[in-house]
Amino acid sequence: MIEKIEESPLFKMVNPESIAFFGASNNFAAMGTNMLSSLMALGFPGRIYPVHPKEETVRGLAAYKSVADLPEAPDLAVIVLPTRLVIQTMEECGKKGVKTAIVITAGFREKGEEGAAEEKKLWDVARKYGIRFLGPNCIGATNLHAKLNTTFMRAEGSPGGIGFASQSGSFVTQMFNYLARFGTGFSTAFSVGNAADVDLIDCIEYLGACPHTKVIGMYVEGIRRGREFVALCREVVRKKPIVALYVGGSKTGRRASLSHTGTLAGPDKLYDGIFRQAGVLRARSVDEMFDICRAFCSLPLPAGNAIAIQTHSGGPGTVAADACGRAGLSVPDFSAQTAERLSEFVPSTGSLANPVDITYSKNPESFFSAIPEALLADPGIHMLLVYYLVPNAMVESPLRRMGLSDGDAAEAARSWLDNQAGAIAALMEKSKKPVAGFTFRGIMEQFPQALMARGIPVFPGPERAVAALAGMVRYRRFRERIELAARARG
Repeated sequence: MIEKIEESPLFKMVNPESIAFFGASNNFAAMGTNMLSSLMALGFPGRIYPVHPKEETVRGLAAYKSVADLPEAPDLAVIVLPTRLVIQTMEECGKKGVKTAIVITAGFREKGEEGAAEEKKLWDVARKYGIRFLGPNCIGATNLHAKLNTTFMRAEGSPGGIGFASQSGSFVTQMFNYLARFGTGFSTAFSVGNAADVDLIDCIEYLGACPHTKVIGMYVEGIRRGREFVALCREVVRKKPIVALYVGGSKTGRRASLSHTGTLAGPDKLYDGIFRQAGVLRARSVDEMFDICRAFCSLPLPAGNAIAIQTHSGGPGTVAADACGRAGLSVPDFSAQTAERLSEFVPSTGSLANPVDITYSKNPESFFSAIPEALLADPGIHMLLVYYLVPNAMVESPLRRMGLSDGDAAEAARSWLDNQAGAIAALMEKSKKPVAGFTFRGIMEQFPQALMARGIPVFPGPERAVAALAGMVRYRRFRERIELAARARG
């Protein structure tokens, strides 16, 4: 396992200072053009060299007839060409001195024996010149911290802490918008495609050393180097968590993965064992994978599995408590001191038990400050889950009744909600315990967005919130077990 990110052979692939682009043209509909446009739209600060046999300029950039004509050996080559031209282009890149490449082109191992033979030729050429390459049959890589995006979809949102390695390009490109809605994003993401050279293990090693990466996510259709995977993951999870979505366990999944990337998958129970041995958290859906990743990006690690649930409605609190029980989280009684503190703020119509059901409070601010402060101060509580039902209109209505105009009421409501989000974030920082929220309303409303901007994740429903927090508890146990094993070995 590498310690310094610059030691990785993938460093220049996702931190290039210069890029040769093969397959971009002035045809706006071409895949290569779209990928070059994505790179330019993000504001890549390095040098870009389109290579085209006929065009003088491509997207306003000076074009070159061949890689031999380039003024330097670029750090990275992006190849989006017909399959018949890929091997020849890799050879020319090698002669020029290119050391990393991304081969977008499909039509190799996933197409059967003939394609597999061509993929082997591609690998042989790369080895001949010492080129490390991603693909073929991939969608590229992105490193938003370096303003790199070689995919065909424009990046949305800000750089985040989720490092990602995927055997499907869609779960890189189509997640830009998805993650941005939840106030987070990728640090670096790889689409490995057929993984003829760079595979999931290489990506994990890079992301394990990446200073921007707080958690590593993986979309897995099959793992070829099983022993190396387990050994590396056990080292990486001592520093940061790894979350995997494996989809090859069913007959239909195995058949789809074979035609997708030419990967031969294995049974579910086998991968369950591999992940447990490696200390990798297994997610059961795309949502669950990224929910767990989001939690790790912003929350402190819980010291145990005891959770307090705070709500102003009995039903959502009961559903949350049931989800906790099913996920192995404890919903304990509060200490006598905590119950006494809560009695000052919870009316007689509410409940001082866990979940705490406020029903209604004369001072709405206590829901966002005094009550969660008391719950987080309880030594028997390790984390807090809160049901948030705070649409702007709910705050604006009483302000209008007080005589404020519609505009002034709306502005005052926005300011008040923003202050409450800040107060909750301050409580989490003070307590060093994770706080998460859930809502049945739109995740794009102001209050959920204000919370997520401050590192408090909000989930669409209690089940998803509980699964994310339970994932953090499982990781802590994984890490403790691996640390004990490492100390026992000396």
